[in-house]
Amino acid sequence: MASTQDLKRRVRSITNTRKLTRAMELVASARLRRSQQRIEAMRPYADRMLELMAGVSQAAGAVRLPLLERRENVQRVAIVPITGDRGLAGAFNAQVLRRSIALMREVQQAGQEVVFFSSGKKAASTLRFRRLEIGNAWTGFSDRPEYSDAQAIAHALAEAYTNGDVDRVVIVYNAFVSALVQKVTVLDVLPIPQDLLEHAEEAEQDVTGGTPDFIYEPEPEEILARLLPVYVETQLYRALLESAASEQGARMTAMRNASKAAGELIDDLTLAMNRARQAEITQEILEVVAGADALSG
Repeated sequence: MASTQDLKRRVRSITNTRKLTRAMELVASARLRRSQQRIEAMRPYADRMLELMAGVSQAAGAVRLPLLERRENVQRVAIVPITGDRGLAGAFNAQVLRRSIALMREVQQAGQEVVFFSSGKKAASTLRFRRLEIGNAWTGFSDRPEYSDAQAIAHALAEAYTNGDVDRVVIVYNAFVSALVQKVTVLDVLPIPQDLLEHAEEAEQDVTGGTPDFIYEPEPEEILARLLPVYVETQLYRALLESAASEQGARMTAMRNASKAAGELIDDLTLAMNRARQAEITQEILEVVAGADALSG
């Protein structure tokens, strides 16, 4: 049985740990609110971008642009797992990496090759540990991504797709539902899905009551060629923001659970410490009584 001093040291250590987890919970909570505000500000822009692209695509008609080109013989697939730079966030990083590895196996079973373009230190370290092929890796901005970070990733992916280095690009990230729920999402980014434009076009017609007649300057084909890379950047930026909010929500929940577990452990150790102290006092009383009996005898 542990001594009273050992139990006291353990209680002090766990109390200090609980102070740390509570502080991390508060920090994550504050960052989560900011991340939610950024997502809410971003979503209307992304929706309008899709509607605009759908309208221009309809006006342009059948056009052949590199980012819209669907290749029948897909030989090489780029998978982009979006994780955090740090841990202590429950299953946030692990579930994205598990889904990415499962997707890799599905692609390989179809006879296609896989190359990873990772975002976040956790993804890069895991992929390197597994000795998987990494085309490029970006780190250092998972907590607060900027649009320039999404541009860098989107440019590299679009260049790889346009040059024929990859025939399909898929991103895997945690979509933010709530502080308690983060949903792993798999999204095809390139080639840009044609049905996505059609759905956006139908939604716009429902709102406007028909297809408005615009005069485009410059030509719709040129406008669409400029909009497509911006759309890819927007999708990447949206995924980065969703992932950042999900990370803070997961970390806040994990730290709250850790604080609760630490409190329960402190209660158990305190009870054990009190019992040990009572046992020591009882032993001392017995020794005093035994000594008194010996002297009187």
